Amino acid sequence: MKNFWEKEEVYTRKINKKKIAIVSIITILLIAIFIIVILYIKNENIRQWIDKNVLNKEITQDGVITIDLVEENADIYAFNKYIGVLSKGKLQIYGNTGNKEEELDIQVSSPIFDSANRFLAIADSNGHNAYLITDKEITWETEVEGDISQISVNKNGYVAVVIVDTSYKTVIQTFSPDGTPLFKSFLSTTRVADVSISNDNKYMAIAEVDTSGTLVQSNLKIISIEKASKKSSSNDEESVENKYASQIDKLITNIEYQDKDRLVCMYTDSMSIIEDGQEQPLIDVKDKKIIFQSVELANHACQVKEKSSGLFTADSVITIINVENKSSKEYVVNSVAKEIYTYGNIIALNLGTEIEFINTGGWLAKRYIANQEITSLVISDNVAGIVYHDKIEIVNL
Repeated sequence: MKNFWEKEEVYTRKINKKKIAIVSIITILLIAIFIIVILYIKNENIRQWIDKNVLNKEITQDGVITIDLVEENADIYAFNKYIGVLSKGKLQIYGNTGNKEEELDIQVSSPIFDSANRFLAIADSNGHNAYLITDKEITWETEVEGDISQISVNKNGYVAVVIVDTSYKTVIQTFSPDGTPLFKSFLSTTRVADVSISNDNKYMAIAEVDTSGTLVQSNLKIISIEKASKKSSSNDEESVENKYASQIDKLITNIEYQDKDRLVCMYTDSMSIIEDGQEQPLIDVKDKKIIFQSVELANHACQVKEKSSGLFTADSVITIINVENKSSKEYVVNSVAKEIYTYGNIIALNLGTEIEFINTGGWLAKRYIANQEITSLVISDNVAGIVYHDKIEIVNL
């Protein structure tokens, strides 16, 4: 029989105070991070404070690395993670720390540039020489018959050179990454507004403009690189995959192949996208105060609109369009943009004494504040160079 007078043993569960403290701290931190993220997204003043004081996105002219320019008339270009300075037949290549890493012999008097990935294509405008540079080395160089008007390179090093003043109105010579000539495209009556090679090396798109009539006629021609390379001349229509005739009096100005063979086309009054053999409108710029637009971005296009914000003030509204899902985002700057520069995932707005670098996600990547008027800028995915008459200031992106 149980003895009720006997003291009953009581078991108590020990509380792990250390574990509770850790869980509590983590929970508080997660809640704090969540609140900060929401405030960062919703509150412009808080976002600007965090960008400047926490994320160090704001830099001033006094705090950047510089490259001193010996020749004031040098041609400057940014590519990959380098800045190139071309003067008197020498291309000096600088890294993002401002140190000169290579010097190449480039014989051009009036250079035109194009770059993609780690490739830089250089040609002599109205001259005959063309070069392809891979990283910091010359992969190939060539001399063409006729005068070069444009050069384009894709992310894998395929190059298209647009040549004028031959027996044809325009000739486009295409090269493989090792410099092997692949084929020529001949245009007898039209001039080339732009040319672009797809990222998978399958197609070359040619934007043509015919001004022989009373009204302008813009056309697009898609050429199969594989088919054209197997023939002695791409004049054969069998290598042409598709043709697109734009509406009469629409002037095409730029085209850009993006991923999955999407071709984004920019006209003076609209943008369209060619996908799966169909051309569809992407955005219309009629009856809007559009001051700039660009299709030279990674899977995006953008336009900048001036919007009045007061009696004597105006904002710049940047609309960034995702060409894959057609969604758009806006970024507002409380000033009127003087110029825009686009490359890869970066949009740079020159606001006079300030440059805002915005990514295609619609967020500030860097803000550069100068002590003087900014007149010129070169940009790649990784680095930007603010060009003055005697120096280049480097902004790492």
